[in-house]
Amino acid sequence: LRILHLITSLQVGGAQMHLYKTVTRFHPEKISSLVISLAGPGKVGRLIQGQGIPVVDLGMRPGSFSLRAWRTLLGCIRCFRPHVLQTYLYHADLLGYLAGRWTGVPTILWNLRQSRMDFSRYRCTTSLTVRLCARLSRGVQRILVNSHAGLKAHTLLGYDAARMQVVPNGFELNRFRPHPASYREVRRELGLAPEARLVGMLARFDPQKDHNNFLNAASLVQARHPETHFLLAGNGLTPDNPALAQLVGAHQLDRHRLSLLGERPDTPRLLAALDVCVSASAFGEGFPTVVGEAMACGVPCVVTDVGDSALVVGKTGLVIQPGQAEELSGALEAALAWPSAERTSRSQAARARIQQQFDINRIVAQLESMYLNLAVQPA
Repeated sequence: LRILHLITSLQVGGAQMHLYKTVTRFHPEKISSLVISLAGPGKVGRLIQGQGIPVVDLGMRPGSFSLRAWRTLLGCIRCFRPHVLQTYLYHADLLGYLAGRWTGVPTILWNLRQSRMDFSRYRCTTSLTVRLCARLSRGVQRILVNSHAGLKAHTLLGYDAARMQVVPNGFELNRFRPHPASYREVRRELGLAPEARLVGMLARFDPQKDHNNFLNAASLVQARHPETHFLLAGNGLTPDNPALAQLVGAHQLDRHRLSLLGERPDTPRLLAALDVCVSASAFGEGFPTVVGEAMACGVPCVVTDVGDSALVVGKTGLVIQPGQAEELSGALEAALAWPSAERTSRSQAARARIQQQFDINRIVAQLESMYLNLAVQPA
């Protein structure tokens, strides 16, 4: 079975890591894969190539159409002759649909990773693309959604609900796991005492992630508990980002108690070192990858009730409303004050929840079976 995967980019992100974790686990004697990125191979592209799977970069610029890239995409499809064309994220969904219909691909699938979006915060082309996809959604065989909230949100946008199927994120339990050595090492690297309380948020710098609310809550916590240290990591989370510097400057934060680490290759280490992991997203989340990764590391999470975050966390962490800094700061203080026995209990329950419901091997087996079944059905 030949599957061509088309995605907007291969920079580090939830959709990209989902693609990497699944495509590199498919049984090589059953499935042959080709990955195409609209805009740049990125770090995830290099990881995929390192596993022997070919990656093609169309070299498109965000928000613009390239006739040369279009011709290259059509050429790749005709050369590879996929049984299934699987696309990821809105722009790739639209372009992949058009290219797949143009070249006669038997089975076209989309993959949606968001829930309710605030399109006013992004380019107008994004909203236009989503509206077009909603109209075209009856022309694809299946629409995979990584969250129940995403299914509901896209049904309201006009997507064909009858074609949607929820396939949640899966997690590598051997890679993301409790690691006491990381707990000590990361504190030493940050110049903290071994017993220092460390709260972290690992997410790219994007309006959806609401770093402003996180920083606001952090300043409130520091005012009452000045010893608490905060950590931000992800694309754009560096001191030389002027927009981030402006946000940090707007809050009464002790700069010595805030670490801006940028994009890091050692996410499992950083997560295993946290006392609390935060997802402060204001909108748009489907199934936030970092929440599942933190839980697999045995780290309790404080999350906003956006997408399926509350469903994933269950009773292992705390759930608050988005955009409420006072509520977020109160939840962080409560989590940091848990007695040792309760913290241990929540930590074990968090990892067990991921093991039981979101093991990557189970998700890959589900996807592999679905692709093989779809491929033998008439389009």
